[in-house]
Amino acid sequence: MTMPGAIPYLTVKDGEAALAFYERAFAAKTENKMKADDGKRLLHASLTINGGPLMLSDDFPEFGDSGGTKEPGRLGGTPVTVHLDVVDADAVFDKAVGAGASIVMPLENQFWGQRFGKLKDPFGHVWSIGGPLKK
Repeated sequence: MTMPGAIPYLTVKDGEAALAFYERAFAAKTENKMKADDGKRLLHASLTINGGPLMLSDDFPEFGDSGGTKEPGRLGGTPVTVHLDVVDADAVFDKAVGAGASIVMPLENQFWGQRFGKLKDPFGHVWSIGGPLKK
């Protein structure tokens, strides 16, 4: 089975905690997960958030830079933002903050005609939340 489009694949520190956070913050559904040989870290996990796929794995620094991926803490930040376009941006934003995300850009009505804000999850990944303007 193939999946359409481009699928974000996040590298995190503590994959199990990341899955739990994404479930609380964004109502993610974990589709499958595979543990690494150490029995602790996640070699791979597939989730569905807001109807779309997301994949993640733990960071494996012992393999060096051959894979090219590092969790944001080892990079000093993330160069990527994951965007969620939702019906009720306030509800999603508030739920994520309540689950432990920090506000990067407050959620506000923007000049381009969308209610929009940015969050950083506890694993260093940045999420933008957008939806219809609030009247």
